[in-house]
Amino acid sequence: MAKLEDIVSLCKRRGFIFQGSDVYGGMAGTWDFGPLGVSLKKKLKDLWWQYWVENRNDMYGVDAAIIMNPRTWVASGHAATFSDPLVECKSCHGRFRADKLAKTAEGHDLSTEITGEELIKARIKCPTCGKIEWGEVKPFNMMFQTHVGAVADNSSIAYLRPETAQGIFTNYKNVVDTIYPDLPFGLAQQGKAFRNEISPRDFIFRCRELEQMEIEYFVNPKDWERVFDELLADVHDFLENVVKLPADKIHEYDVPAADRAHYSKRTIDLEFDYPIGCEELMGIAYRTDFDLGNIERESKKSMAYRDKRTGETFVPHVIEPSFGVERLIMAVLSSAYHEDETNGEKRIVLQLPEHLAPYRFCVSPLLKNKPELVEKAKAVYAELREKYGNVTWDDSGNIGKRYHKQDEIGTPKCVVIDFDTLEDDTVTVRDRDTMAQTRVKISEL
Repeated sequence: MAKLEDIVSLCKRRGFIFQGSDVYGGMAGTWDFGPLGVSLKKKLKDLWWQYWVENRNDMYGVDAAIIMNPRTWVASGHAATFSDPLVECKSCHGRFRADKLAKTAEGHDLSTEITGEELIKARIKCPTCGKIEWGEVKPFNMMFQTHVGAVADNSSIAYLRPETAQGIFTNYKNVVDTIYPDLPFGLAQQGKAFRNEISPRDFIFRCRELEQMEIEYFVNPKDWERVFDELLADVHDFLENVVKLPADKIHEYDVPAADRAHYSKRTIDLEFDYPIGCEELMGIAYRTDFDLGNIERESKKSMAYRDKRTGETFVPHVIEPSFGVERLIMAVLSSAYHEDETNGEKRIVLQLPEHLAPYRFCVSPLLKNKPELVEKAKAVYAELREKYGNVTWDDSGNIGKRYHKQDEIGTPKCVVIDFDTLEDDTVTVRDRDTMAQTRVKISEL
């Protein structure tokens, strides 16, 4: 298993992911994607959209605003319940999630409503200073507050959305009224969400600014169990056969009622064996009619659907497969990261599936000071770029260093133009994973 610090180092060294605002000392819980990280992210998002929307006839896309009418968050329950238990160390004034601290207690059965006194009795030390001096546990709402308009007062308060789901629910009626899709159907959205996490940590696993890919799938209440199982099977298919994550690292966790979100009657988390442990990769939740029912009450507008086949009228129930882009990227990177030894030297290789690798080929002249090799290599490079698009050029350093660099980037094949190429139009193709080198006709690349 790769160590988290090794993955973080590789991501920074090779231009996948950087600390947010790094030039100014960074900002906790924010991360910037560099050239290779953007490529990987886009490929994953495009795969998701193709699988869940373009390849199905029961899915439709929406793209809702990030800042919504604040009544949205009253109706959804976020204004009242979207909070974490915050506790402060009286000694160093560090602030932490009380529920996460409680998980470190050994031999103590702490209550769901954790108190500072319980943390003290359980002898839980402050992660920063090591003292056991806890204050009162208080709820901390994680929504980022802002103001809309020229005057900053209570009437102009708004929030950055903490999830993309509500933008789908508020557009449910618009979609039904305009295209009237047959039930069951789903609405899909990709976009940013914002959560003022008390203690963001573990690289991109828990961020204050994140990207979600969510589906709200509307069903007849009588069919929810069958559809839930079908969507769960589709999630496994997507993760294991499309993204190519190893199936033995994915585990189902049926979330108990006490730990489920306020809107859920059933939740299955798919957990992944990350370097930080077995943690949630994505979740699929049965939200019943919680959201549409609340919108109906808050807006005074009917959310009922009339089934064209049966004539039955009802408020649909909802099943939600929810993916976090950053957690999916972290799963891909951690499962692709490998180390081996070649001629006594450590080799790092990112064994990305070919369809996720930032580049399909790297083209190089064997020697960059030989004009005839450079000219031929540039011709091959141009030909492959026109054919495949995602091809890179590298003539820096010696050929061994180029291989080392492309192994870390995850490039599946390196194409080297040498003096034999000038004679027979063949090139050396070096495989990333096996390091095997074969001669191939340029026309067969």
